[in-house]
Amino acid sequence: MTPPALDTAPNPANPEPLRHPSIANPRSDGGAAIAPHRWGGQAGGIQTPCGGHVTRVQAPTWGAGSHGRGGAGLTRDAWSRRGRAWASWAPGAWRWGWPRVPPGKVPAAQVWASAPSTRNLRAFEELGCRTTHSNGEVVQSCILVFLATKPHVLPGVLQEIAPLVTPNHVLVSLVAGVTLQTLEQMLPPGTKVLRFMPNLPCVVQAGAVVFARGRCAGEREAAVLQGLLAACGLCEEVPESYIDIHTGLSGSGVAYVYMFAEALAEGAVKMGMSGPLASRIAAQTLLGAAKMMLETGEHPAKLRADVCTPGGTTIHALHELEKGGLRAAVMNAVEAGTIRARELGKN
Repeated sequence: MTPPALDTAPNPANPEPLRHPSIANPRSDGGAAIAPHRWGGQAGGIQTPCGGHVTRVQAPTWGAGSHGRGGAGLTRDAWSRRGRAWASWAPGAWRWGWPRVPPGKVPAAQVWASAPSTRNLRAFEELGCRTTHSNGEVVQSCILVFLATKPHVLPGVLQEIAPLVTPNHVLVSLVAGVTLQTLEQMLPPGTKVLRFMPNLPCVVQAGAVVFARGRCAGEREAAVLQGLLAACGLCEEVPESYIDIHTGLSGSGVAYVYMFAEALAEGAVKMGMSGPLASRIAAQTLLGAAKMMLETGEHPAKLRADVCTPGGTTIHALHELEKGGLRAAVMNAVEAGTIRARELGKN
């Protein structure tokens, strides 16, 4: 069966909204398999990746639309509502619990998850999702395919699905260190490929995601992907070389912020405040500072200066941070994270 081409045109005749997004359970082999589900006589949906699995969320169909392993193919109306139907997830999300997905978008029955063992699929079955063990079944049923595997597992997965990939498919990878050129070389000529990298706060729909497209992916595919990923937070299209920088800045940067928050709270504990209260205030302080940066558009140096008064508490405290080398340490951390991401890509 050849999946139909991706169609993003809106369809006013079908106003039915998506009802629930889907997430896949991490699988040891990194493969993903989503089988089609019929809704109104047509197959349709979005597939989302998480951990080492790929899942597809199906949506109400109009005309024809279908998706596959690590992929998704929404109908015209469904694509026009992209982003509203996307689930929040990120590598490591499963260690932190289920991503927070707005209810009422896509029914659980329209979600397909794949894993090599039934045990790995049990949680999804309990939620009412559909499950399968076949990667090929997903590719044959879907047009938008997300690749969410370990880097060393990806070649085997691509070898498995490559014979089933058609010109209608769109493949999207979040595999660390694997370039668009490598993906294109391992897939049939002309395959539309995109690559993106999320961070952990996507789990709470406050993440930062960047993506890049391959030689054959056009404006339409980029717009669809950006619309879907926008539900995870900030989403920007960038040159592929920025993806490794994003890893050092934002992917790993979340950990830098947690370390700073921990130190901020511990300083308050040292001065006599209770630990739980200090942690809550530290978190809110970071949240408020970030929100001001985003909403005002001001450079952080300007906002920092606004807090300082001559001879006040803030300038004295900032002097201590400067003596401790905070600025240089953070810049070095971003550099180290970026370099390591590039090294992983070469390996």
